[in-house]
Amino acid sequence: MSDLSLGDLKPGQLLARGVGRLLQGHGFVSVEEFVPAAGLRVDVMGLGPKSEIWVVECKSSRVDFTSDAKWQGYLDWCDRYFWAVDEAFPTDLLPEGTGLMIADAYDGEILRMAPEQRLAPARRKVLLHKFATHAARRLQALRDPGFVPLRPGF
Repeated sequence: MSDLSLGDLKPGQLLARGVGRLLQGHGFVSVEEFVPAAGLRVDVMGLGPKSEIWVVECKSSRVDFTSDAKWQGYLDWCDRYFWAVDEAFPTDLLPEGTGLMIADAYDGEILRMAPEQRLAPARRKVLLHKFATHAARRLQALRDPGFVPLRPGF
């Protein structure tokens, strides 16, 4: 599959790996570095068994958190919004009214469930299609790393 070892991953990528495992334990599938709309890129988007959509932003340090001014734009693209940090992160920095996960490269735990704000059906439909397309493209790239599509975006 991949030639990457854990030592090759950055701290945020290690958190995203553990978040993916945590989400899987809750019946979700996930993709990393997902673009729900132009100008936005979430660290992890999870799709649950009842089509619920969770966004998880992975923050590996205080500086990583304080330099992120876009996170509120993600709230319109999910049913629940979470932060994922490691055990050493100062969680008092994280805004109230958001979810909290503690994670490492191997797993994670939900410490605070995010409040639910259900997406409108039309937006959910668009996101489900984008999620499926994103996941399929990632799988294609793993199977055929040299493939260059004739029509970009397809």
